[in-house]
Amino acid sequence: MSLKKPNSTTPSQRHHYKLDYSYLSKIKPLKDKTKGISKSGGRNNQGRITVRHRGGGHKRKYRRIDFKRYDKYGTVSSIEYDPNRSSAIARISESNGKGSFYILLPRGLNIGDDIESGPNADIKIGNALPLGKIPIGTTVCNIELKVGKGGQIVRSAGCSAQLIQKTDKYARVRLPSGIQRLIPLGCYASVGIISNSDWNNKTLGKAGRSRWLGNRPTVRGVAMNPIDHPHGGGEGKTSGGRPSVTPWGKITKGKPTRSYKKHSNRLIISSTSKS
Repeated sequence: MSLKKPNSTTPSQRHHYKLDYSYLSKIKPLKDKTKGISKSGGRNNQGRITVRHRGGGHKRKYRRIDFKRYDKYGTVSSIEYDPNRSSAIARISESNGKGSFYILLPRGLNIGDDIESGPNADIKIGNALPLGKIPIGTTVCNIELKVGKGGQIVRSAGCSAQLIQKTDKYARVRLPSGIQRLIPLGCYASVGIISNSDWNNKTLGKAGRSRWLGNRPTVRGVAMNPIDHPHGGGEGKTSGGRPSVTPWGKITKGKPTRSYKKHSNRLIISSTSKS
């Protein structure tokens, strides 16, 4: 996938770069693999906003992705758009004729290619195997953290991890963040890199396009009154007068936010940072 620049027929399109979706199949999604989504607008079950700057946006239907690929075989019948994730998805027609399912599209997988999953699958792009059956140095994605739970990490566009070591029980994997983590050898992973690596290079071009995605405006703290934000107030324009904080006074830059009290953190071997 690549970027393309539309003709600037309006001022808002002058700096707009969008993704080229010409390679996607123009067919409707599988009816039995889609469902409606009810949006929360950032509100919890009490109706209070717990996540700011969410709301509106275009209607979407959720595509059920098969993250538990155990002993499945099929052929890529189409490559489709998914409004709920940054990568494209591939429709797989099962070899036994029982139906179709969706997987995350890895880079280099094309229509007509065969894929398989299982302990005896080949080391080929799109195939899924237990980490214990994958050679050291292989690039993988869509990795399980617990056996049988399905792919949980390394699922965003352009992401990949590398298998760098194996022991009796665990595989040592270098994640996109640079963290090296131990994952049980029985956990499945897909071979390859998630497609759509240009996702982060696109530019929206105008505020309205951000609203279509469900993102509401963010007001700077220095533009508020003192009662609304710690950075607010002052005679004339100010730069805050204190380290950057949230509306509730919490430090926003440099302060570690990760909890290291989780039981699973014992599987983290090395970390590039503790933020």
